[in-house]
Amino acid sequence: MDVKQLKALVTVAEVGSVTRAAELLHLVQPAVTRQIRTLEEELGVSLFQRTRQGMRPTEAGEILVDRARRALNELERARAEVQPRPGEVTGIVTLGLLESTSDLLAEPLVSAVGVAHPGVELRLLTAYSGHLQQWLDDGDLDLSLLYNLDSSPSLNARPLVRERLWAVAPTAAGLRADRPVPFAEVAARPLVMPASGHALRTLIDGAAARSGVAMDITVQTNSLRVQKQLVLAGHGWTILPGVGIADDVANGALSAAPLSEPDVWRSIVLGTPRYGRVPPAVEIVARELTRLIDSAASHGRWPSARLHTPDGPGADA
Repeated sequence: MDVKQLKALVTVAEVGSVTRAAELLHLVQPAVTRQIRTLEEELGVSLFQRTRQGMRPTEAGEILVDRARRALNELERARAEVQPRPGEVTGIVTLGLLESTSDLLAEPLVSAVGVAHPGVELRLLTAYSGHLQQWLDDGDLDLSLLYNLDSSPSLNARPLVRERLWAVAPTAAGLRADRPVPFAEVAARPLVMPASGHALRTLIDGAAARSGVAMDITVQTNSLRVQKQLVLAGHGWTILPGVGIADDVANGALSAAPLSEPDVWRSIVLGTPRYGRVPPAVEIVARELTRLIDSAASHGRWPSARLHTPDGPGADA
């Protein structure tokens, strides 16, 4: 089993065609077919099945493709780290960002790292906290923003910031940052909610239970952007973290107010694996990300956010 065979395996799985894979790998089709067949003979299993839709991995093939992809990524990362320019940190860093934070953090982070450390290649993935935590556990991320998570046997969780959840409505509702709105009042409105199972939905359901009210949910979605679009279209109110609606409120597209009775907070942490060495490039990205979050919270660009301090309001992560 060699690198060329693994590249052929992963490429065929991704494009579903030996012909297309050969084009991408700059090989002739028989060479790719031979590499796949050699792998199958070595392992004693079939790795692909041919269907009308193209080449599809078998169950064994899916397992090997997953492992091969990670192996190839690690080789690529190692090559970047061991071939630095003099005095320059190099490497590939894969960072997970919560979807709600991407508008605030993604571009400034890319700019900051690009200017100060051009040898560091950033790869950004956005998703919900549960997905990001799984990817971090699986080794697909080097570090990730997560929320309401404590350190675990496999992960370190460094608390960064604590933020309040907000009621979000069309501008005609006239919600204001200086006038918190009781949860019961929000629950009585038609609501566009995160889908069940989403960690944010768990927070909201907990607030509903504490306030003793039932929510009038009209639609559920797994997309923050769809939540906001449906509110804009008049399908109801929603509940989101302040960072996810800061720009929309600032430009007058939506109105929002912090939730009260009860207040609902979430804690943002920086998750990193407990095991293995931390490459210098990962340390750099973690430092730049933390600096950006500190700046955003300190200068009011992250609504109702409080920086974590060991004995302060962010301590109960």
